[in-house]
Formats: sequence, structure tokens, C-alpha cells
Amino acid sequence: MRPRANGGKMLCSSNLIEAQDASVIQSSSHYDVIVVGLGALGAATLYQLSQRGARVLGIDQFSPPHDQGSSHGDSRITRLAIGEGDEYVPFVQRSHAIWRELESRTGKPLMTTTGGLILAPRDRVAEHHGKSDFVRRTIACAERFGIAHEVLDAAGIRARFPQFNLQGDEIGYFEHEAGFVRPEDAIDAQLAVARDSGAQTRTGERVEAVEPVGNGDTLRVRTATASFTADRVVVAAGAWLPAFLGAQARTDWQADFSVHRQVMHWFDTGSATADFAPGRFPIFIWMFGDGPEDYMYGFPASDASQPALKVATEQYVAATTPDTIDRSVSAEESAAMYRERVAGRFPQIGGRAVKARACMYTVTPDRRFVIDALDGMPNLLVVSACSGHGFKHSAGLGDAIADHVLGRESTLDLSPFARRRLLEKVPA
Repeated sequence: MRPRANGGKMLCSSNLIEAQDASVIQSSSHYDVIVVGLGALGAATLYQLSQRGARVLGIDQFSPPHDQGSSHGDSRITRLAIGEGDEYVPFVQRSHAIWRELESRTGKPLMTTTGGLILAPRDRVAEHHGKSDFVRRTIACAERFGIAHEVLDAAGIRARFPQFNLQGDEIGYFEHEAGFVRPEDAIDAQLAVARDSGAQTRTGERVEAVEPVGNGDTLRVRTATASFTADRVVVAAGAWLPAFLGAQARTDWQADFSVHRQVMHWFDTGSATADFAPGRFPIFIWMFGDGPEDYMYGFPASDASQPALKVATEQYVAATTPDTIDRSVSAEESAAMYRERVAGRFPQIGGRAVKARACMYTVTPDRRFVIDALDGMPNLLVVSACSGHGFKHSAGLGDAIADHVLGRESTLDLSPFARRRLLEKVPA
């Protein structure tokens, strides 16, 4: 069903300045669910709600897909065996099915299967996303779930992928069904199908507060120019979540999330373009030391018009906010990435960066997601697919979240992502 027409009239910006007390126009529109934020998780949730016939509204302060948050940069890794924990596997499996369904519906390519290589020194305990011995954890996960894979030594990796300049002591996990998803296209496809299915969206509009109405069975969502009510609200605000929680006077929850600037670099493949093309080169995660930052990940050259090896790393030391982040990437940052991580490991790649982009990770202390109702507001669900490994799971998470807020049964279990584990310090 489509929502009733908005009975309010928008105020122009000059009127807002002159009449602050009247800056919120009440709307007669009521929804089953309002989704705040239309990035990876918000778009997936809106799409799934629309497919269930729910009366749903999505609100975003920008016009998604956009390059202001965490879901831009041409590509995101997807892999089925999840060294971060078995609880994630059903979500990425469901995500793969959803990407293919969306490709059929839209005719738009969203997921490219390239194979995926995770490698680290054989006799050192390399850490990734808060998990030690990540390669062997991934191998064990693949064995438990029957995911097709191979375990390679350094000679096997060289024979398969001579592009990698190895030390000779590596162990590698190769997964046949791994690859990458195009995040902007995936978000756009889900929003387009959601709108075609009756979902309403409001973009360029920032949510200022969510507040209970009456006994709390209904929630009001306020922006600068309008307000709406809903039975349920899903807040998928990404890096803006800490500020939203602060505005809701929930500093206890706010303290669970930190935001960190991350940088992606694209280096010209030059005469080696064919060797780094999809089909010849996999997505990869390469841990070469014991520390959480002693690694990089990368992608084959996915843009034929500007072939480049995309590489990135992660940092969790310097925190930022969406309002203070430096979104520009200096030439020195790209030069340092090439010098410290790329040059010795991919000698075929020159140091010319064709582009670089900054994005944000929203991170919890245990590097896991939080999907839980806000204390005292059981019909407000906070969802944060955070800590740098959320996009691959996002479509499946949206499927489960839609069932959850509509009170339906789901085969996907969201309970491992309850916030109480952070309070009880439950081991990850």
C-alpha cells in the first residue's frame, strides 16, 4: 500500500529562519516502518520491506548512492567463508542470492565472481578484523559449511597467481565463489525496485529526532521540515549513528561506536593490465605481519576504461566524525601506500595513482555488528553493519531485519548481534 499524501506544506529556508517555532510541519502520513539512512543496510531493509507489502518510508540526508559515507568506491569484497565468525555465513549466502535476484530484475550487473585469496605467513598468527590466525579460521569455517575452496602453499599460490611477489612462507585460502559487489549499483538497484514496489523515499532531508508518541506504541520521526509517524523505525545511519544517539540523549549507546577514516587507492596497471583483469586475478586479503594494520586487501582491475589495481588497508587509531573527516586524499598518502605495501608485493604495478577515495568505518569494541532495539524504545531498531566487513552481508541482513520488524519468522538469526554482549563482555 502507498502512504497517504502529505497534508503539510514545506517551509522555505527563509521561513525556517524567521519562524523557528513553526519549523516542523506535521504530516498525516503514517507508515508501518520508517528507515532512517539509505546506505548499504538501509537500502537493503527498505527493499525487503517493500517486497513484503509494508507501507514504508526511507529518509536520507543525501541522495543515495553517494560518496559521503561507507558504501562507495566501486567495489566491495564478498566471500562465503567468514573468518570473523560462523554466525555471518548465512547472511552472506543469502546476500549472494539476493544480488543475483536483483540482477535478473534490473538487468544491472552487481556481483562479479573472481575467486578470492586470503594469505598470511604460515607460522605466524596474523590478525584480521579482531580475529587471530585468520586464514586458518577461514579454512575451518569453509570446511564446516561445505564451501568450495583450496588450501595453497607458497608454491601453489605462485603457480596460480604469479602476480603476487611472495616471501615463500605463506599459506593461502582460495575460495572459488568469492568476488566483489559494486556498492553504488547495488544500493541504487535496491532503492529503484523498492520505489517501484510502493516504497516512499525522501532524500536531501536529515532526521533530527525519533520520539515516542503517547504510550510509545507509535514513533514520530522529525526532520527540519516535516514529521512522520510509524509503528517501527529502523535507524541505519552508518557513521552518523553516534551523533544520532547523542541527539537522542543515549550517550551510553553512543560510546559503543567509533568512526575511523579509511583510504582506498587505485594504481595504474599499465602494461600488466591483462594480468590484473577479472578472471586472471582474484580479490585478495594479504596479511604479512602480526598487527591488525600489517595487511592490505585488493581487487582486480574492474573498470576497463581506467584499469587499475585497487588496494586499501585499515586503521583504528585515529577517530573522526562525518563532519570533521578529511575526505580528500593527498598524493603523499597514495605514495606511502605504494611504497610501504604495493611496490615490493606487486612489482609489475607502477606508482601512478589514478584516483583515491576516503570512506568511513563505524566500529564496535569487538569489531562485530550491533542490531538491537534501543533501550526503552522497543520499536526503534538500531542497525550497524560496522567494523569494515558489513557490505557483503547487507542484503541478507536487510532480509532478516525486514522479517524482524514485521514480526515474522526468519531463518536468519540476528541474536548474535544484540548489544548486551558489549555490556556483559561476552567473548566474540
